[in-house]
Amino acid sequence: MVLSSSEQSAHKRGNATPENLSRRGRRTMMRAMKKFLLPLLGLALGLAVTAQAEPLRVIFDTDVGNDVDDALALAMLHAFQSRGECQLLAVTVTKDNPYAVMFADLVNTFYGRGEIPIGRVKNGKTPEPGKFLQAVVEARDERGALLYPRHLAAEAVVPEAVALLRKTLAAQPDGSVVLIQVGFFSNFARLLASPPDEFSPLAGRELIARKVKLLSAMAGRFDDKKGREYNVYIDTPAAQQLCRDWPTPVYFSPWELGDSMKFPAVSIERDFSYVAHHPVTDAYRHYMKFPYDRQTWDLTSVLFAVRQDRGYFTVSEPCRVTVDEKGKTALNADPQGKHYILSVTPEQRARTLEALIALSSQPPDHPQKGAAQ
Repeated sequence: MVLSSSEQSAHKRGNATPENLSRRGRRTMMRAMKKFLLPLLGLALGLAVTAQAEPLRVIFDTDVGNDVDDALALAMLHAFQSRGECQLLAVTVTKDNPYAVMFADLVNTFYGRGEIPIGRVKNGKTPEPGKFLQAVVEARDERGALLYPRHLAAEAVVPEAVALLRKTLAAQPDGSVVLIQVGFFSNFARLLASPPDEFSPLAGRELIARKVKLLSAMAGRFDDKKGREYNVYIDTPAAQQLCRDWPTPVYFSPWELGDSMKFPAVSIERDFSYVAHHPVTDAYRHYMKFPYDRQTWDLTSVLFAVRQDRGYFTVSEPCRVTVDEKGKTALNADPQGKHYILSVTPEQRARTLEALIALSSQPPDHPQKGAAQ
């Protein structure tokens, strides 16, 4: 049957039942909601991604030159920054030798970040040049130019470490900074005791409590042998003060953890060969007769600090670490304590070592960018 136009119109009007009107209303409402809500959802997801992708703010405190693992630890931090996982705000040095500062600076420059500020301990420990610092810092090519350009000249005025720490922390959002200590406790203990200054009206302990999220420290020894650990006993009073008074959580990566994982010499030989000359490999070759596998002490503190939630380590229950007059560390049960001890299971060890090797040998984005001889 063929309907006339007037009949078709009447038929359509006859189909406009309450049920049909309800469906149309729902469709109209859904279109309006999508038009309104989708942009809001996109904005919310964008904010979430931005918040998740914010690099961790890090300050690295090192006694580089006393051992060679500090060099690999600093290389790891540059790999993390290239991956967008951290921002290296400053490097402070607890080895009281000018070559230690220059070595840290040339490594930063090699990785394209020579602008990172560096602070040096004043009247600190171990003033001797060490086994590799001077050799790497003063290395020259066949034309007589520095093999590893650096941002700081030898006579440059380097800020005192505590002043740089206070300036850097004061400029950061509250609770946003992770401190990594792979040397003596000197700089951070002095920061703890520092008075208000032009950078902040807060005394050191209050400034730390406000700005610092946690401290990841390569320090202590808690195995059955109960030996002394180098970073602790070299400046025992500073270690005692920090363990007693530090206001934030402290995660100790102890001697026995790094000793259980050796960085393989084959990685030094092969994985850093993307350039003819690399400061880390040169430091390794000058430190001991090569080839040798070296403990990963300082690297573990860096890995935990940046990737705390990735399951590389087992974290102890809260406790309290004390340091005696001879520089020996001891664990004390304390459910309210702010100290934690890292360890690895056999299953974690292989995965953790693999991450340490891959990250420390990652090539720089822009090697030697901004270098100044």
